[in-house]
Amino acid sequence: MSAKKFSAEKLEKYERILLEEQFQTQKIITGIDELQKRGIKDRSGDLSSYSVHQADLGTDTDESEKRVYFLNQEIEKLKHINFALKRIFDQSYGICEICGKAIPETRLRIVPYAKLCIDCKCKEEQKKRRRW
Repeated sequence: MSAKKFSAEKLEKYERILLEEQFQTQKIITGIDELQKRGIKDRSGDLSSYSVHQADLGTDTDESEKRVYFLNQEIEKLKHINFALKRIFDQSYGICEICGKAIPETRLRIVPYAKLCIDCKCKEEQKKRRRW
């Protein structure tokens, strides 16, 4: 069963939304990347290459790990946005990649880069939980 494709106007609307989302995500990635590049010395004002106390080193490491985690999350989001833009250009945007049904616009307003309808996304999440 194939879903009805979006009109050109709706595709343009979602393209604008995705481009804005792409811009904002790229800004976040750049900001996190710049923080990582500055390093511990720059952030703390400490001129030595070592933390003064072991707890400071632990805190610095924890903060760095958090930034790497958030950076990876944002990079993954950017990939989804880029794939959604590709689907707009090939006019398959808004159609579930698994079942071929239309993805509800209420879902696309919240997650404009969604590639699965809610039912298929739930099934995918259940499979992931079973593997754990």
